[in-house]
Amino acid sequence: MSLSRLIGGFVRSHWRSYAAAGAMLAGVAVIGIWIPRQIGLMVDGLASGKLGRDSLWQPIGLLLLLGVANYGLRVAWRMKLFSAAYMLGVELRTRFYRRLSLQGPQFFQKQRTGDLMALATNDIDAIEMAAGEAMLAGFDGSLTLLLVLGMMLVGVDWRLALFALIPFPFMAFAFWRISSHIHTASADSLKRFSALNDHVQETLSGVRTLRALGLEQRSSTRFGELAGAAAGSALTAQRWEAAYEPAVGLTLTAATGLSLGLGGFLVWRNELTIGELTSFSMYLGQLIWPMFAAGWVLSLIERGRAAYARLQPMLDQPLTIEDHGTLPHVAPGALELRNVGFSYPGQHEAALSDISLTLKTGQTLGLVGPTGSGKSTLLRVLLRQLTPTHGSVQWSGHSLDQYTLQALRAAISWVPQESFLFSASIADNIALARPGATRADVERAAGLAAIHDDILLFPHKYETEVGEKGITLSGGQRQRVAIARALLSDNDLLLLDDALSAVDTATETAILEHLEELRRAHTTRSAIIASHRLSAVVDADQIVVLHHGRITEAGTHEELLALNGWYASQWRYQQLEASLDAA
Repeated sequence: MSLSRLIGGFVRSHWRSYAAAGAMLAGVAVIGIWIPRQIGLMVDGLASGKLGRDSLWQPIGLLLLLGVANYGLRVAWRMKLFSAAYMLGVELRTRFYRRLSLQGPQFFQKQRTGDLMALATNDIDAIEMAAGEAMLAGFDGSLTLLLVLGMMLVGVDWRLALFALIPFPFMAFAFWRISSHIHTASADSLKRFSALNDHVQETLSGVRTLRALGLEQRSSTRFGELAGAAAGSALTAQRWEAAYEPAVGLTLTAATGLSLGLGGFLVWRNELTIGELTSFSMYLGQLIWPMFAAGWVLSLIERGRAAYARLQPMLDQPLTIEDHGTLPHVAPGALELRNVGFSYPGQHEAALSDISLTLKTGQTLGLVGPTGSGKSTLLRVLLRQLTPTHGSVQWSGHSLDQYTLQALRAAISWVPQESFLFSASIADNIALARPGATRADVERAAGLAAIHDDILLFPHKYETEVGEKGITLSGGQRQRVAIARALLSDNDLLLLDDALSAVDTATETAILEHLEELRRAHTTRSAIIASHRLSAVVDADQIVVLHHGRITEAGTHEELLALNGWYASQWRYQQLEASLDAA
């Protein structure tokens, strides 16, 4: 879809606002055209003596009244038109946000956060201006131009009008050349702003790492380079926009010279009155706005086109995870994986191969294995963040893709390796999964996650602001707040992706005991715990060892120890390590 079709569709859906603004603009144009004609008649009346002092007040009062009406109409159409144009920005940002919220991890692996933020702000602003300011200036300028030319041709003298229009084709050619340069410069400016935005976002997110490595100066230098490039690109676009004014000025100067030369000759020959020449000169002055409007419209449209060329691919980007499911609810039941395999794009070795296992309702499954063995990948397959390349996953007798994504994710509580907290209070972060939860519910979940006592030590307790991404909390505290959030949701399936890595052994034991109590209280609730620390899965009903994406060992804790394989050797090593730490 082109920018013109986008704006055309928006105008059709909001035609009442645009029609009202157009009618008021037409009134403004008519008043603007009528005033010079009246002034010309007043000049001729004064010159001929037909208009005396007593009769002069009436036309002057009428001019003042029309000036006030003109002002009121200008304010009214601006409010009407811009309120409609702002709605286009709202609609585009809503579409863009919804599209991003439905995309899977693969999409965000290829996109930069700063670039997406720039699209949602700077680029959509440019499109919004094309739908508002450009539409306004284009309509107003075109209507004024037609009326002014009509009055010059019909109301004054057609010979003088045609003679004055001789320079205008040269101005049109200059406008065409300038607009093509503005499009190129605007596209480059938007790209450079995105690069600057992305650098700022990455720098602020990784400010601790930059300080730890002493890279502040390097980052500052890079920022200066990007800011300079963005400013230079924007300045180039502004320079080309500024070229409109000289083109308009030269054209109107030439037109004024031609009209005064011919007009003076016609007055000398008594074929034109002084009042008519005065009116014509005022009409010629009124052509300044349509000419400037033409340049302004072309500039805004080229900026909007460049912005929409960047935004449209994101709006049309296919979803990495298709949502064609129809089942609106996940009933409690067994989770079955049958020969599940998955390969990341561009990778020769499969991340998962022939994974088959069954998790019955109310059971706990432990996932262990070396780093990169496929534990997190398997959990992301269950979340439908990734689609298996072969095999199937069934829950309660239905394939996962038969459920709507909303239904599936509403049935799962997930705590990832990197716990994400929002810039809000601790209570708000815990209650995110259940906005209507009471403070007692929040505190109970915090107690189960062994974070309640820590929270009470903060000055503002549960109302403590955690800062962006939970920066004011330690890693272990962030993990436990995230676990409390998951436990508060009380969903049928709990996924812990190495979510206890930042807590000590005693805290881990307390949390696991609480999880076991919950499981006994809620017999339909199942859990999958992926962990490097084997002590986290000792009491699991079933433990699976993954190695290079394959199941190499499976069984209970005692059965795996009896196999004397990877699990047994890793268990002995971790037990020895724990005893040395305790000593």
